[in-house]
Amino acid sequence: MADTYQASRQWERISRHWVTEEAAVDLANFKSGRPNHKISLWNPEVNGVRYLKTLVHNLATALGPADWERLRRTTHRDVGNPIAVRVGGESICLDYLQATLELRFIEQSVDLAGASVLEIGAGYGRTCHTLLSNHDIAAYCIVDLRSTMHLSRRYLREVLDDARFAKIRFVPVEDEDVNAALRESEFDLCINIDSFAEMAPETARSYLDLIGERGTALYVKNPVGKYWDQSLDGHVEGDDALRRAMETGLLREVLDIHDDRAVRAAVPEFIAAYRPGDDWRCVADAWAVPWSFYWQAIYRRGRPSTGPQR
Repeated sequence: MADTYQASRQWERISRHWVTEEAAVDLANFKSGRPNHKISLWNPEVNGVRYLKTLVHNLATALGPADWERLRRTTHRDVGNPIAVRVGGESICLDYLQATLELRFIEQSVDLAGASVLEIGAGYGRTCHTLLSNHDIAAYCIVDLRSTMHLSRRYLREVLDDARFAKIRFVPVEDEDVNAALRESEFDLCINIDSFAEMAPETARSYLDLIGERGTALYVKNPVGKYWDQSLDGHVEGDDALRRAMETGLLREVLDIHDDRAVRAAVPEFIAAYRPGDDWRCVADAWAVPWSFYWQAIYRRGRPSTGPQR
């Protein structure tokens, strides 16, 4: 019986290499170091996929029935082999989970039936895919860099049927004068998700001016500021990449992005920075789940106001 209560072979190895007597000598950093990676949590430096899947699973379990309907209507989501989990029999990845949450937020303030949509910086096209799959969008214009547009055009051609794909107009910024290309266009909804913050400030302002002239509503989702926390990614892309990232966007103040008070203190400047013009007002804003330092807002064009603007 005495032999029954002994360490398993697995824990014999852990005790030799991780949870050693030496680990108890200095408690200063043990909770973020090797001993605790075997006691309480997986090492985040090598378990990124595990944590990502956990995040997606937890977020998916909080979706409501209407969210699941939005997802199910958006077919072919597994094209491209995303990192996904299964919840309720449905495969779901973080990209389309975010797209579903974004659409829920937009629907609360904007009537999308028969809408004409402009998206600036569409990535590979998941927002376009989700909107066209869930609403009778009349026209969808994507303005983007040519290199990214090669990917979005190919992807959207793969996941959409002919009728929906035919509604999309692609405007590469290198090949056309964007203002001239959109001169005759009016948009019920303009969208920017996570790209104004990566543009030169003057470029972002030019797009906001264009939206102010051509749009009726704007949905924007971007960071409220910058961060310089080496513990998050080890600054693996080097100093040049960091300098370039710090130069972009309208909101360049460095803050602790995992301090909710610091993030919320930056929200008023976010709301002001993305208002397209004096005759626009913010009609809704909220934290953009799941990223701690992202905010989302809906603006609508209306009469100029002399009072404080949201």
